[in-house]
Amino acid sequence: MASPDRAHDVVLLGATGFTGGLTAEYLASAAGPQTRWALAGRNPEKLKRVAERLGVEPPLLHADVDDPASLRALAESTRVVATTVGPYIRYGEPLVAACAAAGTDYVDLTGEPEFVDLMYVRHHATAEASGARLVHACGFDSIPHDLGAQFTVEQLPEGVPLKVEGFVRAGARFSGGTLDSALTAFSRMRSSQRTASERRRVEGRRDGRSVHGEKPLPRRVGGEIGWALPLPTIDPQIVLRSARALERYGPEFTYGHYAWVKRLPTVVGASVAMPALVLAAQLGPVRDALTSRIASGEGPDAATRARSWFKVRFHGEEVSPGGGALPGGARVVCEVSGGDPGYTETAKMLAESALCLAHDELPSVSGQTTTAVAMGPALRGRLERAGMRFAVVG
Repeated sequence: MASPDRAHDVVLLGATGFTGGLTAEYLASAAGPQTRWALAGRNPEKLKRVAERLGVEPPLLHADVDDPASLRALAESTRVVATTVGPYIRYGEPLVAACAAAGTDYVDLTGEPEFVDLMYVRHHATAEASGARLVHACGFDSIPHDLGAQFTVEQLPEGVPLKVEGFVRAGARFSGGTLDSALTAFSRMRSSQRTASERRRVEGRRDGRSVHGEKPLPRRVGGEIGWALPLPTIDPQIVLRSARALERYGPEFTYGHYAWVKRLPTVVGASVAMPALVLAAQLGPVRDALTSRIASGEGPDAATRARSWFKVRFHGEEVSPGGGALPGGARVVCEVSGGDPGYTETAKMLAESALCLAHDELPSVSGQTTTAVAMGPALRGRLERAGMRFAVVG
């Protein structure tokens, strides 16, 4: 792990963007005097304006994703780097490489499966050797789902086959950066599949335990959930990687990930809109027109964010070997909830992840890992103290 005698505990790259600015704001209020934190970017004047707006005077460091030497110097100066500069498939690898080589912990907001797989193939071994923890998807993708599934598993018996399903519902506007990343991912589906295959070849599979994703099909759940629609995000991949790494998930573990939809007309509309969005992402001019609707770096005002919210409901149960229903088996319903997922809570989650890596007593892991494996209950406790809710509700 990075030596504590480095100049900084946490450095944030990307503070001049919208979500980066909110992350800087959160650090300014929550980092505390024990944290030596700094802002980094390629434009010193913009960084200075961010600091002035926040009323703080952190060190301002030069770092440019097109300048490997500046990223190397950045990584060697700090224990943890947090970055909001995406789409990560375009801009992210040089910083990952620098952190892996320097033994510096790294957190980001990516929801791009291709980027995560590619970084594993290219930099996991280096990070494992240096002691760096490379933790992707430290925002709404995928902390509520990863830590929520872990919390649900902790309420169920140990040493038995388990099944967990997550149902996601939100009332919020998502960022231009999120839209840009999603469209970029949709436009690179073939490349993403090739990279995923390469990761499977490099990574291999552990013997002795079975971990797999549920085949996602639209269905009527009933009760408060209503309808469940497959949700093609990175979240189930992250949950399953945590399950493969942690024996607490049982000898057999299955996870399914869905959008929580109450009304049938919404189900029908989403069934049409999602394939249309994937198709549009393949057409350069159409993709550019969509991303221009919400420019990266822009976001809703504070009043709009204050009205936004999210809930993720988890149904967990003990199942028979092979995944079938087990009469009389243990069951639990858990929920993770919070405020504005795309901006306010995402900034909070990224900042608390960085602070957790910098300050908390954590499991001894290195290389590319997940929030549940690297931080687990320690990060969950931080988020609960910061206003997010993890609860057993049934």
